[in-house]
Amino acid sequence: MTVKRMDNVGIVVEDIDAAVEFFTELGLILEGRMPIEGEWAGRVTGVRDQRVEIAMMRTPDGHNRLELSRFDAPEIASDHRTAPVNSLGYLRVMFAVEDIDDTLERLGKLGATVVDEVVNYEDIYRLCYIRGPEGILIGLAQELGQQTSRENPRITKDRHYKKI
Repeated sequence: MTVKRMDNVGIVVEDIDAAVEFFTELGLILEGRMPIEGEWAGRVTGVRDQRVEIAMMRTPDGHNRLELSRFDAPEIASDHRTAPVNSLGYLRVMFAVEDIDDTLERLGKLGATVVDEVVNYEDIYRLCYIRGPEGILIGLAQELGQQTSRENPRITKDRHYKKI
């Protein structure tokens, strides 16, 4: 096996304070904030002379992290925040939540909007996409009933995906 784990997903934002507030309200925990700059950083990212502030957020279970980045330099190259869900490239981050209605109510106070509607998938999940701060696309999933394992209910016993 070559992959040990997924360490984090990175999202570039303009307003890092608003993004931290939003993801904190969602339930993530701020681990820390710090500036990133220097010649070594440009060699990693391919963006020379970068000055970035990052905020590392972790999920309550401690297994996943979200890295929020605000670039002070150089200027932002492009903006994909409001791209539709069928756009190529990074799409969204999906979070499992205890109560999707409560989550939507709390995040709505911070400007989140549901992309279309909350749907029930085979009485296994309630699902929706929302637009968060700066139009970032986020998925929310509430497990329904008694699911006792982390197995994906879309995968059949013969390891094929069920169609939605």
